[in-house]
Amino acid sequence: QVQLVESGGGLVQFGGSLRLSCVASGNINRINYMAWYRQAPGKEREWVAGITHVDFANYLDAVRSRFTISKDSAKNAVYLEMNDLRPDDTGVYYCHLKLLLLGDWLEYPYWGQGTQVTVSP
Repeated sequence: QVQLVESGGGLVQFGGSLRLSCVASGNINRINYMAWYRQAPGKEREWVAGITHVDFANYLDAVRSRFTISKDSAKNAVYLEMNDLRPDDTGVYYCHLKLLLLGDWLEYPYWGQGTQVTVSP
């Protein structure tokens, strides 16, 4: 019913920048919450940043001054602008949405397929 397509990952040098995008399509009524998670090799997936449907944003302390999450509600899209990237930012980045489907009052979670971000020293 809902598909999430991520893009924007890649290989970047220490101190570089990347912008991740995640666009949702399908039977969507409203997206209540949009977030980015990441998973480094051998580690558990961790929350990085999130933004509510009223634009309240919050960040993992380690990225707070370097990453910016934003959204375009008309496009059902969420973005993550990442600046001053470091090797420990390396991992697979996943978008995560909590949304309402048309004709349904329950909130459902959805995950993107993941996009690789690699930061070289």
